[in-house]
Amino acid sequence: MWGIVPAAGIGSRIQPLAFSKELLPVGSVDDDEGIERPRAVSEYLVERMVLGGATKICFVISPGKSDIVEYYGAGSQETPVCYVVQPHAGGLCDAIFRALPLLGDDDEHVLVGLPDTIWFPADGLAMLGSDDLSFLCFPVEHPERFDAVVSRADGSVVEIQVKQSSAASAWVWGAFKVRARALRELYDLWCTRSPRDPYVGTLVNAWLDRGGKAHAVNYGRAYVDTGTVGGYREAIQLLDAVARRGGPRVEGAERRHAALRVANGPRVTISRQGERT
Repeated sequence: MWGIVPAAGIGSRIQPLAFSKELLPVGSVDDDEGIERPRAVSEYLVERMVLGGATKICFVISPGKSDIVEYYGAGSQETPVCYVVQPHAGGLCDAIFRALPLLGDDDEHVLVGLPDTIWFPADGLAMLGSDDLSFLCFPVEHPERFDAVVSRADGSVVEIQVKQSSAASAWVWGAFKVRARALRELYDLWCTRSPRDPYVGTLVNAWLDRGGKAHAVNYGRAYVDTGTVGGYREAIQLLDAVARRGGPRVEGAERRHAALRVANGPRVTISRQGERT
């Protein structure tokens, strides 16, 4: 299963940086020799995608983000990494659809997440089922800053409210799992719209109006967007709080090791208990 990581944005809210915002150091991890090293924020998403069943990762980058290629390289034998270029800034939808040529069978599922976010539980993507489209949702204090997901008691999605004041739901999507067929349907619909949607939420709303079905899984417990200085501080505080509780444990995740090798760093392995080794 592919994990698509849209990483082409310029990160204007947290500039100036001397590197891509997806490589912002947040927290740390011990390498093979027990030496603590900084951890790029995007590693958290990649880790969670692997725990959710992804076996290959695609970063969608802009032409100027060669540092992401240098950092992740080709990935590992267990989790290869490839790159697709978004030649011009075109919004989140455009970035995600750049990876469409990589997808195979219509019934294949794909994971999509945002590489400048940190969230818990780490096994959240593993909780998403086999629906055509399912959103992993998190409770936040300010849903008007995100895409709030309004759903019924059975989890069926009614509407996604994109950065809407007085949002009707405090649950926002942080990642999603989509069947390749549904992703192609979304792309076909997107191509007919003028202007084309920059946001996933508005496009999904149009797809729902045409008979599409999506499911919300309110499983998340904590969600932080590191795209601002304030969000960066919140992420540090969240990781410190998790560490004080003894570290994140992945309950119910697939009982296997999930590993990713970065180009200039150590091997990061998630044990079946969810502990980094």
